[in-house]
Amino acid sequence: MTEAAELPPAPEVAREVFGDRFGDAVRYVELLAEAGVQRGLIGPREVPRLWERHMLNCAVLSEVVPEGVTVCDVGSGAGLPGIPLALVREDLKITLLEPLLRRTNFLTEVVELLGLDHVTVARGRAEEVMGTMPPVHVVTARAVAPLDRLATWGIPLLRPYGEMLALKGDAAEEELKSASAALSKLGAVGTSILHVGEGVVDPLSTVVRVEVGESPGGVRFAAKRAKAARTSRTRRRR
Repeated sequence: MTEAAELPPAPEVAREVFGDRFGDAVRYVELLAEAGVQRGLIGPREVPRLWERHMLNCAVLSEVVPEGVTVCDVGSGAGLPGIPLALVREDLKITLLEPLLRRTNFLTEVVELLGLDHVTVARGRAEEVMGTMPPVHVVTARAVAPLDRLATWGIPLLRPYGEMLALKGDAAEEELKSASAALSKLGAVGTSILHVGEGVVDPLSTVVRVEVGESPGGVRFAAKRAKAARTSRTRRRR
């Protein structure tokens, strides 16, 4: 087993980004470096880069998330980008969606420890919760899957005229081009590539924004969503 590298101190800019929640941000990073590594949620080699590559890279996503909306972080894993986003944006109602039990256990512990009352942890796959979880304004994701596959999971969870915000790397433009046909079938009406984090991260964080129209998921998911909703109503009556 590879021994985790030493966790460096928080950069000064982190105090500005997290404000009153800076202490909680430090505790979360410490948990990632300790329990996160021990439980296999974070690779030991990532420990020296937890602040720049993970915490700050995710926190700056807040620049493009509208005020007071509902958010679902799909495939949340160890809580990235959902937890950093929650620390800087208490106006949001965030659901951390993750299928693996060991990860949801970790997320639940973090949410309780940090007192994130505006965050809920849900265990399940995106396709399983459709119709049982209220549609959200924004879906977020980071390094979960290629954009076309990610869109298949995330877009059907959106409300009409919602948006998916996916943190991507250097291949964002190429991914967006190759996923254009799939996105169109899923009801996307607009796409763009945004660069956020000026003065906070270098290089800037790259975000692929996919905006949907009145039918998130397109025709393909309309019947599935309706069926899931009927099943949910039937269960509640019993």
